[in-house]
Amino acid sequence: MIETSAPGKLYIAGEYAVVEPGEPSVLVAVDRRITVQLTPSAGMGRVHSSRYGHGPLTWVRDEDDQIVADHNPYDYVTASITVMERLRAERGLAPRYFDLHISSELDDASGSKFGLGSSAAVTVAVVAALDEFYGTGLSCDERFRLALLATVEVAPRSSGGDVAASTFGGFIRYTSPDRARLRQAASQGTVTDALTDEGWEPCRITRLSPLNGLRLLVGWTGTPASTEGLVRRVSMSDAELDARYSNFLTLSREAVDQLVGAWDDDAQTVLSVIRRCRRLLQHLGQLRGTAIETDQLRILCNIAEQEGAAAKPSGAGGGDCGIAFVPEDHDVEPILEAWRTDGVLPLDLQPHAATGEPIGAER
Repeated sequence: MIETSAPGKLYIAGEYAVVEPGEPSVLVAVDRRITVQLTPSAGMGRVHSSRYGHGPLTWVRDEDDQIVADHNPYDYVTASITVMERLRAERGLAPRYFDLHISSELDDASGSKFGLGSSAAVTVAVVAALDEFYGTGLSCDERFRLALLATVEVAPRSSGGDVAASTFGGFIRYTSPDRARLRQAASQGTVTDALTDEGWEPCRITRLSPLNGLRLLVGWTGTPASTEGLVRRVSMSDAELDARYSNFLTLSREAVDQLVGAWDDDAQTVLSVIRRCRRLLQHLGQLRGTAIETDQLRILCNIAEQEGAAAKPSGAGGGDCGIAFVPEDHDVEPILEAWRTDGVLPLDLQPHAATGEPIGAER
């Protein structure tokens, strides 16, 4: 039996802007995981899951009043198998059948998702399992690229930041590649060629050090959110890239750059930038007429700020999780107790350690 796993993630800054190639974000991998066990089989392959994918299907209406539904979680498993089987064939390796058993720590007991990137984590873990099964000897960077190629087949607008965090662990600064070009390259050519296509050029992944002087708190609103639906509603086509949205991208880039610059030794600037990132998301929601910061997320953030912390929604918002950064010498219990009182569930999460393997942009 082969067993692999991948951690979930949280966005720290740069949400929404990161879907534009080359725009920066900061993410952290967390110490809850999806685990994949692979066993050889004969005649057919099966995918078993104890918890992954048990949550309800969620959907929203887009600007044209069309229904936009979350993808079935198994779409990502199928896409991961497909891209790895294509690579296997390109390398002249004999096909084999296998069973996958998937278990998750990234949802609650009922199967409701916390918004910790389960789709990315299962994609990364399946790619890693098949890499070991077929002996393809992929680097960490290659596994990231293959997982992202699989992801964009299911969700073309996905930035891939969650895939990078699940692959490399720790805190990272991330900019996305040109996913439309990569998707085209993979569909019109080989997976091998797509791994080195020029569409990767805007993608940069660099490690950040562990938090210094600050503690990360995470609260769950109890309401799962549809990331794909929110991104679709907020994002603009080329014709809609007006001055206001361009200004949002500029301000987001400046905030992320200042955050990264202050990360190692300036906790007060980190807190200030996190508060500014919250305001940027509020303004973006107003610009696009979308509730990125829901009532529960507003409560979560306001409680933390009243106790001297800095807080914001994490990821697409609309529900899921919010985060708070608290100075290490502060008592966090007043925040956690107030969250519980107001219906926000504190999650016992810690940053997941970095893998230690080199990232392509760092070589």
